[in-house]
Amino acid sequence: MIRLVVFDMAGTTVDEDNVVYKTVRAAINAAGYQFSQEQVQEFGAGKEKSQAIRDVLALDGSTHSDQEVAAIFDDFKLRLASAYEVLDVKQQPGASETFAKLREHGIKVVLNTGYDRATAESLVKKIGWVVGKEIDGLVTASDVENGRPAPDMIHLAMKQTDVATGDQVAKIGDSTIDIEEGKNAGCGLTFGVTTGAQTEAQLQTANPSHVVSSLAKMCELVLAAT
Repeated sequence: MIRLVVFDMAGTTVDEDNVVYKTVRAAINAAGYQFSQEQVQEFGAGKEKSQAIRDVLALDGSTHSDQEVAAIFDDFKLRLASAYEVLDVKQQPGASETFAKLREHGIKVVLNTGYDRATAESLVKKIGWVVGKEIDGLVTASDVENGRPAPDMIHLAMKQTDVATGDQVAKIGDSTIDIEEGKNAGCGLTFGVTTGAQTEAQLQTANPSHVVSSLAKMCELVLAAT
């Protein structure tokens, strides 16, 4: 029985036109590289953002210092703050309705993200979601020791919502690392959704329980399993 659904943010519940990964690419390439948007999204999607930068840089086969990664990450944060000041952030279609339907059936809703807390809270505020009203919790990469694919964020979400075992949790995200995170946490269901960074074929490589095209379809499957 599913008692908690943990939702990724960007690309899954939040529509921000992939600005994060466009900004990751801009910051990396401003440091003298020429990575494509496809490379950034394939190897960086869903991760804590300094780790995403490190993993994209590793594609060139050379060693990159912590100082270089930190400098690119600092530039990324400045660029992202500027982008978000003018960005029209929207929820993905059906997100609020999905949250409400799950909560009506006694299922908790928690957002988790590779963003730091300040960025995540700014997005949630722009959309108008409130913890305790539309959602039951928000867990960010800066709240835990280990980012995705480690299960730390899901474990914290479980602790916050008094869910004892992973088989009572469903995880949904738009990247393979979201699915891997769910599997590492022992989630009863894992979903890939095709509204964000990665394609259905890419998502299927992580062997999720389901790949869906919308949050509404995921909601149907979760309620059918409850």
